[in-house]
Amino acid sequence: MDLPRIFTIRESSHRIHNPLTSAQLAALGASLRLAPGTRALDLASGSGELLCTWARDHGIKGTGVDISTAFTEKARARTGELGVADRVGFVHGDACGHVADEPVDLAACVGATWIGNGVAGTTELLDRSLRPGGLMLIGEPYWRRTPPDEETVTACHATAVTDFLPLGDLIGQFQDLGYDVVEMTLADQDSWDRYTAAQWLNMRRWLDRNPDDGMAPEVREQLTTEPARYARGIREYLGWGVFALMKR
Repeated sequence: MDLPRIFTIRESSHRIHNPLTSAQLAALGASLRLAPGTRALDLASGSGELLCTWARDHGIKGTGVDISTAFTEKARARTGELGVADRVGFVHGDACGHVADEPVDLAACVGATWIGNGVAGTTELLDRSLRPGGLMLIGEPYWRRTPPDEETVTACHATAVTDFLPLGDLIGQFQDLGYDVVEMTLADQDSWDRYTAAQWLNMRRWLDRNPDDGMAPEVREQLTTEPARYARGIREYLGWGVFALMKR
């Protein structure tokens, strides 16, 4: 059980595996007014930057679960770098269906709602771990502009325009599911650039080190096609945000 290797190659240098900068992640944590001792669960926790930096900055504690062995190892190493190993821990495992042993104050899935087959299923999954009155964090794409054609939809890594909603409709979906949207932090084009363009350098350096690896043709194809595809699609049409929710 592991994340496909192409993802760990593309995002080998990333601490945050979505289009948030470190400053935006810190601003999100500050906006939530987290009390010391807040208990958190982060599903699809990646390299653990959310839990580790918020443990350092706000004194929270908790657990992250991620299917990638490489990212989980990085997350564990990060706890030592930031001196928070006594407060947060990381489990290698499938976040789909994972429920905390005891209710938590903050339940998050930032950018991986496929673990619940979409927004509705992921809110239901997180709610199973959340104490009454707790905070839920969902990271999800939305359309900044409606794509004009199927080619643009495909360039945004979507199968159909219905895969994502406009921002107002996404917020409406959260409300229809019975949640108040109480905070949000949205990516911008610069944070998309920092997340996506860093992947190109990762791929190029990996290719230079591993020219004979069996993955090399796939990595070369992605490095050749992704920059222009990104500029035509995601950068112009796709938004992304983290939404803080409280159940009514």
